[in-house]
Amino acid sequence: MVTSSWTYDAIIYTYALSLLFYFSDVVGVNRRAKRMGTGLLIFVWVLQTVFLLVRVLRHQDVPMFSSFEFMFLFSWILVTTSLVISRFFHIEFIVFFVNLIGFALLIVNMLNDPTAPSGMKEWEMMRNVLTFHIALAACGFAALTVSAIYAAMYAFLHQRLKSKKWSDAVRRLPSLERMERSSFIACSIGMPLFLLSLSVAVVAVLLGNRMELLLDFKVWFTIAVLVLYGIYLLKRRGGSLTGLQIVCFNMICYAVMLLNYGLNAVSTFHRWMGA
Repeated sequence: MVTSSWTYDAIIYTYALSLLFYFSDVVGVNRRAKRMGTGLLIFVWVLQTVFLLVRVLRHQDVPMFSSFEFMFLFSWILVTTSLVISRFFHIEFIVFFVNLIGFALLIVNMLNDPTAPSGMKEWEMMRNVLTFHIALAACGFAALTVSAIYAAMYAFLHQRLKSKKWSDAVRRLPSLERMERSSFIACSIGMPLFLLSLSVAVVAVLLGNRMELLLDFKVWFTIAVLVLYGIYLLKRRGGSLTGLQIVCFNMICYAVMLLNYGLNAVSTFHRWMGA
């Protein structure tokens, strides 16, 4: 659990999953992913509505215009607005980034709850937020690793086919098209997970009142890695590069990410969070 409320936890986890599906549609025009993302986002809206109503009924002694209620209501309005945009205007980029902000607001808002136990509001909440950050980063790293493996397999098979060197290993490999697409799908999953992980890390810094950690070079290097992967996704969607060029670009992105991971040992932020 991230918070002391299972409903709030369900909202956060469902919200994160919805963002993953929306991102898949943004980078690949995947209508099935969009439908899944929209369905999950509607469920998030329902949970938020129920949470607000139950809170009004159970905590009438708490001022209804505290910072917690304001931020939660703001996030609810963002979800509502994004659903309207998705239904009538079909601008997926705006829907994704509006909900990324709404997701970050929910994470930031966890320590503002005046009805939460005091112990949970201090050390335990911070620990849970950092655990959530690490879990998202680990899942993102795994997905991007799978993406790089498919890219390397593509490069290997391409070289073998070009030189007409056949073997049992070559015959057992999937087609070039299938491996390139699998690499792209894995990257489309890994990148938003890393983006969510970075958002949660920034939230942890804000909750810990350590604003100076935002100047840590590791934070900015991570942003640079995400930008690099973003360029890869745009290039792949634009079709301006050949299959071999795009998988080589993917492997370069992964090499830079490995360098980024190695910088954890000298990062002020990761020493602060104990990673």
